[in-house]
Amino acid sequence: MTKPYRTVFQSASDEVVINKSRFLGYAKPCETEEAALSFLSETRLKHKDASHCCYAYIIGQNAGIMRYSDDGEPSGTAGLPIMEVIKAQQVVNLCVVVVRYFGGVLLGAGGLVRAYTQGCVIALKAATVVSMEPTVRLMCEVAYPLWDKVRHQLQTLPVVLESGEFSTSVVFHLLVREKDKEATQAALVLLTNAGIETMEEDVFFSPWESL
Repeated sequence: MTKPYRTVFQSASDEVVINKSRFLGYAKPCETEEAALSFLSETRLKHKDASHCCYAYIIGQNAGIMRYSDDGEPSGTAGLPIMEVIKAQQVVNLCVVVVRYFGGVLLGAGGLVRAYTQGCVIALKAATVVSMEPTVRLMCEVAYPLWDKVRHQLQTLPVVLESGEFSTSVVFHLLVREKDKEATQAALVLLTNAGIETMEEDVFFSPWESL
């Protein structure tokens, strides 16, 4: 699989009022330019009475597609500041739209840059930046008497416990980042004195909390 990349976890929004103008920041994960343009159209339709709908999007894990628009604001005061925030946070495969309802007070070029920057920041925060990392799903089996010990150890390991089935043995599924797989398996083998069996079921990109 390819290297990890940062994106947003979910579609979300937030708003801020600056000198009587309302700025609503929207962010959504988008894996294609078509998805980004669709999100932009939906947001524009939702806010068809707004003064401006400025946006920026970056598509591709290597940021192959990058677009932004000031949507009628003075050149360089809206779309570019949104794009700069996205680039600074090193997130891709997303679209951010900042909607403005003019409140009657002119902000000036510097004020607009700060306002659209803040609109993007709050949108990304609401949508939660995560690291999409190559992730392995492991099916594990351990004798029932060892389960309490294993369950306690799992709380200290970089894994997500998905499910468990209990009978004479315990069969459970773990999500673990590919880079942590070998160390995790070794820790469980050591803990159980080789009394655990693990089998790799799937490898895919999955979101992990990003610092």
